[in-house]
Amino acid sequence: MSEWRYWLAEQRATLMAVGIFALMFLIYVANHPAGLTANVVQTASNKGVLLAFVAMAQTLVVITAGIDLSVGMIFILTNCLASWLVVGTAMETTLGLFAVLGTGLACGALNGAIVIFGRLQPIVATIATGAIYFGLALLLRPFPGGSVNEGLADALTGRLFGLIPASLVVLAAVVLVVWVPFSRSLTGRTAYASGSSEVAAYMSGVPIRRAKFAAYTLAGLLASIGGLFLTFFTYTGEAALASGNAYTLFSIAAVVLGGVSLFGGKGSVIGAIFGALAFRTIGDLLFVFDLEPLWQPLFQGVVLLVAVSLGAFALFRVKNRLEWFG
Repeated sequence: MSEWRYWLAEQRATLMAVGIFALMFLIYVANHPAGLTANVVQTASNKGVLLAFVAMAQTLVVITAGIDLSVGMIFILTNCLASWLVVGTAMETTLGLFAVLGTGLACGALNGAIVIFGRLQPIVATIATGAIYFGLALLLRPFPGGSVNEGLADALTGRLFGLIPASLVVLAAVVLVVWVPFSRSLTGRTAYASGSSEVAAYMSGVPIRRAKFAAYTLAGLLASIGGLFLTFFTYTGEAALASGNAYTLFSIAAVVLGGVSLFGGKGSVIGAIFGALAFRTIGDLLFVFDLEPLWQPLFQGVVLLVAVSLGAFALFRVKNRLEWFG
């Protein structure tokens, strides 16, 4: 029984995110004109995974007690790059996919190198690199355009067996391939340790630099997967500053809604994913209830403020950092 209680205490924030998403989605489908259909689930899933991938990227950095304000711009940059490269024959498309993912890895690695070896604050470093990434996106796509391999795009944004959204299957696969090995490795545990107390982690002799570098690099990879899916959904590339900034801010909200502490050392990608899906569903509710467009940004801003404030409210109850794990 004690093990179950410990598990519930550890997963409380994640389970809360799951509950919020389930409640919001039930309200959404109950008020949707079409009700609960495969098309409604597919559309909601396709929109939700975009924010989920960016939120996953943000989570990896946040658990190290950092923050990445460039994830939205990596998302936009790789969208623009994919609209140039993920086209043509099967071989050309495959090479294009690797080039886009490699670009995401390189962007994340650059962020990590600047933060770790340049010893700059993550918020300052990633604001600067984010501006660079957006500038590159503008060079690639000064105007919206481009294309993508339609067969691949349809396969990854359609439904499996006519029922299961393929985008959710890809999301689950990325969790299994990227997050699970990382979280269970020495590098992943070190990332958590450095987020909780970098001094204590250093005194323990764990590889802090390697862990933080891996977190930033994988964050770039995850953001680039989101950029790929944006290209698959839209069949085009666009260097949209507003979209990049919105995804960056919403990823922070999703991370906090998912129970990831902005002070580092606590939380998981699973919670962030459900936080992202819940936040996206809240946005969909605005259209279902036909809220005036002028009020929608205000409502989303309030939700964002409340979400980010949750972590700050929790800090007031903490007298010892070890209480995060109690």
